Amino acid sequence: MTVDGETDLRAIYAASAGRLVAVLYGLTGDFAEAEDVVHEAFARALSRPARLREVASPEAWLRTVAMNIARTRFRRRLLLDRIVHSGRLRRPESTPPISPDRVALAAALQELPRPVRECLVLHYIADLAIAEVALAQGCSVDAVKSRLMRGRRALAARLGDKEESRA
Repeated sequence: MTVDGETDLRAIYAASAGRLVAVLYGLTGDFAEAEDVVHEAFARALSRPARLREVASPEAWLRTVAMNIARTRFRRRLLLDRIVHSGRLRRPESTPPISPDRVALAAALQELPRPVRECLVLHYIADLAIAEVALAQGCSVDAVKSRLMRGRRALAARLGDKEESRA
C-alpha cells in the first residue's frame, strides 16, 4: 500500500490502528499507554509522509515506530523511578480526586478560542507571570491582559459566576 496523502493515512489508520493498539497493549500492559503510543506513531507519520511512502509496509513501519516510542517511554519511567527512589525527587503523597468543578472548568476552557484558553492556562494553572505568558505566546503583554480579561468573563458566563461577568 502506498501513501499518497492524508486520505491514505486515514485508510491505514482505519485498517491497522486496532491491531497496533492490541500489539502495544500486549507489550505495555496498559491500554491507555498503548493507544497513546500508537497515536504518537501516526502523528510522526503525518509529519514524515515522504518516509511513509518509501516503505513497503506502512503498518510494519508504524509498528516499529510505536514499539520504539514505547521503549523510550519505559526507559524514561525507569529513570524517573530511580530518581524518586534515590530521594532526589519525591512523588506527591496522593493525587486529589477530580472535582465536578474542575471538570466543568476544563469543559468551559475547551469552548474558548485557543489563544484565550492558552493564556488562561499558562497564567492561572501554570502560574506564569503575564510577561512570561506574552513571551510564550509570542504576543504583547497588553494582548495577554486582554485575553485574560475576555477569558475570565467568558468563563464566568459559562460557569455562572455573576460577580465576574458584571466586572
